[in-house]
Amino acid sequence: WTLTKPEVTRMCALTAAGAAWMALRSSDNPYAAETMADGWCSPGFAVAFAGVLGASLAVAGASALNMWLERAKDPLMARTRARPLAMRRLAPGTGLIVAAGLCALALVVLALFTNPLTTLLAAWAIVGYALVYTPLKYRTPLALVIGAVPGAAPPLLGWTAVTGELDPGGLALFAILFVWQMPHFLAITLFRRADFARAGIRCVPVVRGELVTRLQAIAWSVVLVPISLLPTVIGLTGWLYGAVALLLSLGFLASACTGLRSFASPADATRWARGFFFASLVYLPALIAALVVDVLVL
Repeated sequence: WTLTKPEVTRMCALTAAGAAWMALRSSDNPYAAETMADGWCSPGFAVAFAGVLGASLAVAGASALNMWLERAKDPLMARTRARPLAMRRLAPGTGLIVAAGLCALALVVLALFTNPLTTLLAAWAIVGYALVYTPLKYRTPLALVIGAVPGAAPPLLGWTAVTGELDPGGLALFAILFVWQMPHFLAITLFRRADFARAGIRCVPVVRGELVTRLQAIAWSVVLVPISLLPTVIGLTGWLYGAVALLLSLGFLASACTGLRSFASPADATRWARGFFFASLVYLPALIAALVVDVLVL
């Protein structure tokens, strides 16, 4: 269970479920008529469930594979030294079997119950996260941007499982999660800088310094404001989501901007980074809730 990074998997399952729900409520989805007629018993809900399950399995498998690849580095960091492979509570061979099994099961579920596009996107996300992003972390700070691409796949998988298409709705949800990840992970690297440096991870604070990291967090938070409004702009949601998204994004940006003040001590700077990280954890579920409520009410 720990091998699958359950907190990460849970958050990704939430984004996939939110996207699948929105796709079902869209009049353009191929299951629209059946969904309206049969409700929870419709084929559309079955496909949506399979999409969310497959996406969650893909995230769990990629996380386990990432943990297997980093089993020699994880003992060097406080945040990862308790992982099962790092502490040798689990044999590396067993960990690899679990990781490969979860990835294979994800692709089987998606191939059998959704569509080829969703299956290919899931395979691409697994490879991109485990085999591209993971080794690049030790080479360049750009790995954060590269890793955010497969990291934003879950809502896209939830959407395409229902629609079978790459269209503006799914891409808008993908863009929101992509941009959100940047300040979220920049905050982590700030208050875990010593850990990352010890493990040889070339994150932004280690390579560029803390001030540049704070400026990047602000820049990405600025970008998040218009990106968060895309669902309303393209007509996927109504004014309720747009209003909530704007308020949430401006509040998140304000939290980012407080990082520019002069801190009395390194402990104060760390406290801000942790607070900003917590704000990012509140922001995303609140945004998804606004999406779902908007579709239900309007």
